[in-house]
Amino acid sequence: MGRTAGRSPEDTRRALLDAAGEVIRTRGINATLDDIARHAGVSKGGLIYHFASKDELLREVARTLLAAFRAEVDSHLDPDDTAPGRFTRAYVRALLAPAQDPAAARRSLALLSQLSTIPAVAELVDADTERFNAELAADGLPTDVMLLVTSAADGVSSAPMWGASTTGPEYRRLEDRLIRLTHEPSLWQSLPWSS
Repeated sequence: MGRTAGRSPEDTRRALLDAAGEVIRTRGINATLDDIARHAGVSKGGLIYHFASKDELLREVARTLLAAFRAEVDSHLDPDDTAPGRFTRAYVRALLAPAQDPAAARRSLALLSQLSTIPAVAELVDADTERFNAELAADGLPTDVMLLVTSAADGVSSAPMWGASTTGPEYRRLEDRLIRLTHEPSLWQSLPWSS
């Protein structure tokens, strides 16, 4: 629990978001604003100054998590890559890149899953998913190829939630193969469903 002396309003807001994430992960979505404020080292009134309600706070926690993943995908866009599938490749790289802090990545995924049980947060997640799906669909790859590649990456990226490690060399090879599949039309025609 931190102290607020010397914190800027933005630092306090960040501390509240971090505290909300930690408290929700450990106590569940029924954790109170008092619990979150105490964990952040602020009064409940200080929390309400920054977030008028628990729903507003939890939506902002979810927005922050979604924005962090979007930034991760954007950071994997290759500026020299102008071929069809550019966004899909960035998406795969973001999902399969070895995490700097695997435990933190697992906590973020678990937190977003918990928050998604709240209808207002589920709406945010659904809207974010629709945006990603639209960008992936417009990325220039055959739909079957895009779905195969992104579904494989999605599945592997969630494996740590169940205790699996995805840091081995076989996962780097899988990433390379998925990326290669997005580059090679000759491979697309060899897929059994291609026409």
